[in-house]
Amino acid sequence: MADEKCIVGLDIGTSVIRVAIGEVDEDGNLRVIATSSKPSAGLRNGVIVNIEDAKDAIKDAVEAAEQEGGVIVSSVIASVGGAQIESENSRGVTPIRANGKNNIRAVTPEDVTKVIETATAINYPADREKIHVIPQDYLVDGIGHISDPVNRLGFKLEAEVHIVTASKTTIQNIRSCVSRAGYELNGVMLKTLAEVQAVCHEDEMELGSIIIDLGAGTTDVIVLLKGAPISTASVPVGGNIVTNDIAMVTEIPVAAAEKIKIESGCCWLPGVEVDEDVILPGVGGRAPEVIGKEYLCRIIQARMEKTFTMVKAAIIKNTNDSIKQLAGNIILTGAGANMEGIVELAQSVFKTSSVRIGIPESLGGIEEQYRNPEFATAIGLIVANKGIVEKRDSRRKSKRNTTKSKDKESVLKKLRKMFF
Repeated sequence: MADEKCIVGLDIGTSVIRVAIGEVDEDGNLRVIATSSKPSAGLRNGVIVNIEDAKDAIKDAVEAAEQEGGVIVSSVIASVGGAQIESENSRGVTPIRANGKNNIRAVTPEDVTKVIETATAINYPADREKIHVIPQDYLVDGIGHISDPVNRLGFKLEAEVHIVTASKTTIQNIRSCVSRAGYELNGVMLKTLAEVQAVCHEDEMELGSIIIDLGAGTTDVIVLLKGAPISTASVPVGGNIVTNDIAMVTEIPVAAAEKIKIESGCCWLPGVEVDEDVILPGVGGRAPEVIGKEYLCRIIQARMEKTFTMVKAAIIKNTNDSIKQLAGNIILTGAGANMEGIVELAQSVFKTSSVRIGIPESLGGIEEQYRNPEFATAIGLIVANKGIVEKRDSRRKSKRNTTKSKDKESVLKKLRKMFF
């Protein structure tokens, strides 16, 4: 089956590449029909360092999803994150032009376009590329908290926006890898912004929440307040450093340390039973060794606590006093969110009980495969980009029922409509 009614999300991670394929039915409902998870290659800390290796890994992951879903993929939407991402908040101002016979000054769509252009009129270095411009708020004559200013009467329109930029080289490398793998790149999307679409509830966005993506190479963060991002950041540590710590302290190979971390890892000491043991593999003829799980937990908790502390510092630095206004949740995503004790540790570091794991919302289909924090990015990519299929299928005459399509209106719609 051709992929005309399908959307393909490609999450290019440091250690794993994940793919999700969504299909839009005749009523506009999005359903997940295939996923895949394959080892990554050619990346270091979220950055492509070997085009050929990354290309092969992408091809393997997409082909596995194609086979499962019985579809032929021609294009994908890819995630981007890590240290190559930068963001800032900006403000634009424009006069509201008089219209009509009575010179009524009412905001038009053209005024909105103009004020956004004014807000984004920033001279970025030649090696940077804007990938997202997201309105945070509109103000008419100084009065804010306006989600849609069109038809409002006034003299002055202002816009506050969040701008996300990426390294041009990074985008070019992603495009090159995808193209060499045999697919068209339909667009790139900040991975944490995609995750908002998959795991965040509308009230959490309004109240103010933090999504922390615990990846292998980096830990990426997005802070939401009043329905829009106010900060995005990345710290250069992830699960791979935890693995290296285990390998170094216990004197076992990295591959064995990774296996132990996944199978027996814990990062909250009070939750470990004192009589629990972990078997370390023998190395070079050395007999296997038994250690207490408490000992393993101390190694992991020390690193994860430092990671969360770095994330907290980055959030405070980027948001100033805004962090005090956050009344929603801290939402943990990525493979690291599956570690035993991760919620309790985050609660301890951030001094709040409002921490949860970000499980992608139910979209039907093969739920047992994608309702896992590891798939938050891939699922978010297809949820946010459902409009690609709708544009592709513009000949369809029947009117879509937006309630049935499971789209979250208002806040989330405001984010989605900025991507295309």
